[in-house]
Amino acid sequence: MSEPSDSAPDFAKGGGLLPAIAQDADDGTVLMMAYMNAESYAETLATGRAVYFSRSRNKLWRKGEESGNTQEIRAIYLDCDRDTILLRVKQIGDAACHKGYRTCFYRQVTPDGLQVVGRRVFDPDDVYGKK
Repeated sequence: MSEPSDSAPDFAKGGGLLPAIAQDADDGTVLMMAYMNAESYAETLATGRAVYFSRSRNKLWRKGEESGNTQEIRAIYLDCDRDTILLRVKQIGDAACHKGYRTCFYRQVTPDGLQVVGRRVFDPDDVYGKK
C-alpha cells in the first residue's frame, strides 16, 4: 500500500533536524545515529550515499569525506510519525565510528561503568591527522 506523496520526513517536528539511524543492511548492526535536515536528506536521496548534518560544525557532513568510510544507501524507512529516519546501509570501509570502531555503540553500560565491547579497527589519529 502506497502512502501519499507528502510522506517525506517531517523536519518541522525536530526544528529542522531529525535523528537518523544507520543500520547495516546485511547483519542489522546499528552503526551510528546522527541528524539529517531537509538538504542532507535530499542529497542522500539524489546520490545514494549517506549525508548528515553536523551540529558541531553546523554544515552538511558527507559520511566518509575525511575517513573514506562511506555508507551506500540500501533502503530508507521513516517511523510512524515521520520524525525519525532509518537508513539501511552498506558500510564501505571497516568503521562507521570516528573513534575507529565498526559501530558507535562499542561501549556497554555495566554495574561497574562503561565497558568497551567493540574492537577498534583503525587509529583515528592516523585517519584524521590529529596528534
